[in-house]
Order: sequence, then C-alpha cells, then structure tokens
Amino acid sequence: MNNINNLHLNPQTDTSIRIRATLIGSRIDTKPFRADEILAINPLTVAIPGGGCVVLLRYGVAVFVGMSNEQEAQFQERLLTLTSEPRTWPENEQINLRIDASVLEGIDAQGCLWLHDTSIQRLQLVAEMLARSSVLSDDEARVAKTFEQIEPLAQNLSKRGQGGRKMRELLSYIGDSLLSQQRSVGRAEVADKPDLLWERPELEGLYLRLEDEFELRERHLALERKLEVISNTAETLLDLLQAQRSHRVEWYIVILIVVEIGLTLYELFFRGH
Repeated sequence: MNNINNLHLNPQTDTSIRIRATLIGSRIDTKPFRADEILAINPLTVAIPGGGCVVLLRYGVAVFVGMSNEQEAQFQERLLTLTSEPRTWPENEQINLRIDASVLEGIDAQGCLWLHDTSIQRLQLVAEMLARSSVLSDDEARVAKTFEQIEPLAQNLSKRGQGGRKMRELLSYIGDSLLSQQRSVGRAEVADKPDLLWERPELEGLYLRLEDEFELRERHLALERKLEVISNTAETLLDLLQAQRSHRVEWYIVILIVVEIGLTLYELFFRGH
C-alpha cells in the first residue's frame, strides 16, 4: 500500500479542485484492485495515474477527487463490471476544494470547501461525507416519488373508507420504504461517525462542520419520518384490503349457506309432494 501524506490533485480552470460523488449502483466490488494502486483503506482509496484519486464506498458510491473529466470517464468504464445493479442515471454531488493552512477548515458562504492540506485522511473524510449526502439525495427523491403515489390512496381511505388498490402495489410501497431504510441506515450509516475518526480524532471538528453543512442528521431524521408515514399508510391500506377480502369471503359463505338451505327447502316442499 502506498504511503502518501499529500496527494497530487489536478486543479480545475479556476485553480480549485473538484470533488464529485457519483452513486453508480447498489454495491461496488473492491477486491480486484491491486495493492500498488491502493493509497488507503476504510474507505478504499485508489490512486489514479496522472494525478487524483478515487474513494470507493461499499454502498455504490465512487468519489472522484482532483480528476479530469476524461479520467473520471475512464475509471467509470472500469467500474461497470464491478458494480451491482448499475444505474442508468447516476446521482451526482459536487464540491470545489481549495487548500489554505491559515483558514478554518470547512465550507464557506460561497459553497467552497477549505482544507489545510491534501492528506489522504482528510480527503477520505470529505469523500465519505459527500457520498452520504448523495445517498440521502437519492433516497429523498425516491421517497418524494413514493409520497406522490401513496397520497391518493390515503385520501381515498379518508373520504371513502377504502383503499382501492391491489395488494401487490401496496406491498411494493412497503418494500421501497424498507429498501431506503436499509440502505441509508444499514449500508451508508449516515447517522454514525466514520471509522476514520477513531484513528484520526483531530479531524472531529472538520467532521462536525461537514455534517452540519450537508445537514446529514436533519435530513436523515426527516427521511426516517417520511418512511415511517409511507410504511404505516401502506400497511393500513394492506390491512384494510385483507379485511375487505375476508369480508367478501364471509359473504360468499353466507350466500352458499342460503343457497344450500334454499335447495334443501325445495327438496322438502316441492319434490316431496
């Protein structure tokens, strides 16, 4: 494994360094990368020939740091065969980085990120926070779409006392909410401190400022509340649909009993004479 304290990064035209997080799929297989390519692990950071690096997160996000458009495109081609459920339209989040040891580390009013240096650990921390933000953005978009789909069902339930949708559709809504919860909580661990801070506690201040700037905790809590509403609504409608089916079966049984009684009476009073 390479031991590099400050990495050479390719600046953009305005001398700032671009950091772009791209959600490319559900999972990235990091095993094929060679030891001589790896700058650091947890999260895995890969050196790029010609300058720059890529931080790969297990939940499907690649963060490109100080790379040209051509370098990014080439590396994404390499990732295609290593990505589970690749996305046709990747989710992107970008921030520009400047280096100055005399300023407070964090994001300024213009949205530019300032760091004291380009140490691998600092870049890993920034990459992980940006990756979490991109996962939250994707889940927020998914949940907003699900909200649009499930709102008419709730209104129908309120006005008419019935769901009006099929069980398979309702189950898909529950599945979508559980999937979002599993990814944001189980894989991305957006509410937890990065493991990197156990080894580099001096980066805690930078972590807290980035968490506050990206509003990760607030967005995560808001997402949890929306997912709970979606899940509860879908489960209520599913229970109602099942109750309606049970009620319908009970009516079928009653009708069969009435028919049976009618046939019996017919046999007694008409065929008996």
